[in-house]
Amino acid sequence: MPDAAQMVIANRLRDGFTVFLAPGDRWVESIAEGSIARGEEDARALLARGERAAKHNIVVDPYLIRVSESGGQRRPAEWREAIRAFGPTVETGRNA
Repeated sequence: MPDAAQMVIANRLRDGFTVFLAPGDRWVESIAEGSIARGEEDARALLARGERAAKHNIVVDPYLIRVSESGGQRRPAEWREAIRAFGPTVETGRNA
């Protein structure tokens, strides 16, 4: 069985928004723009990049999530991360 695709998710310290680690050590709000790790070694390296950003107070609580890819779309494997990736289930000040 091939290794699951993984991404690093965190919260941006400046505004608290959910972000994904992208190429060039950028943090983006769109799961589609985030970097994908396709093996455990790549996943550890990606997480280390996220943890460096946390040490520099750019993000808080970076961690790996499993993602599936189907029809060119990415989706977190777990319900909690899907809510974080695609927005809250109720209206908020941000999207109201």
